[in-house]
Amino acid sequence: MHPANQTKDQRVCARRDQIVAASRLCFRKHGFHGAGMAEIAKMSQLSVGQIYRYFVNKDAIIEEIVRRIVFKKIQIMTGGAHNLKQMASNLAYRVIGAQNVDHSQFDCPELSPEQNEIDHALMLEVAAEATRNPVVEKILRDAESKLFNEAKAMMTPYYPDMSEADLTARLEMMAVLCEGTAFRRLTHKHADPEILKTVYLQLFNRVFNDYHPPHTAEN
Repeated sequence: MHPANQTKDQRVCARRDQIVAASRLCFRKHGFHGAGMAEIAKMSQLSVGQIYRYFVNKDAIIEEIVRRIVFKKIQIMTGGAHNLKQMASNLAYRVIGAQNVDHSQFDCPELSPEQNEIDHALMLEVAAEATRNPVVEKILRDAESKLFNEAKAMMTPYYPDMSEADLTARLEMMAVLCEGTAFRRLTHKHADPEILKTVYLQLFNRVFNDYHPPHTAEN
């Protein structure tokens, strides 16, 4: 759509998208500390003053980036039903953030493997920044809480006899596996992925499919 034909809201969204896209590249290249507003402005072909019209500061841009990454994860997660076999394969082959997605079926830059790699690197930057920046820490905590609650809401119908506490514990285990695997993408692969996939699937079948609700006094 030509800018002259856009509504005010569409122009604002387009400008924010432009700034976010440039910021992603700057943060990926220089890190959060190394990428200043001047660098972001240069990359986005805007002035610093123009950027401040859409984002009050750099933390606000970080928050928007995290929000978009988490929203994409929620879309991916809820778009395909729970699939423990696929999850086992993804973890074994260190495919993080693209569960149940056939990229050949989508013509969307946000879902491209290239953008997924950028997002993965950015979330590692966010985690590091959260250790020293309380604003970013809150952004990360809030985003993770939203993603966890969405996962719980998605999984609950599949395990109606499982208590909320038991389901929460299992999802926490999955979160630890996913986050640990995301970090270990930077390390050497020690295990055969096919053997590892079998081990993960055995684990998931044990903690999910073999679940039996505890007997009550009435039983």
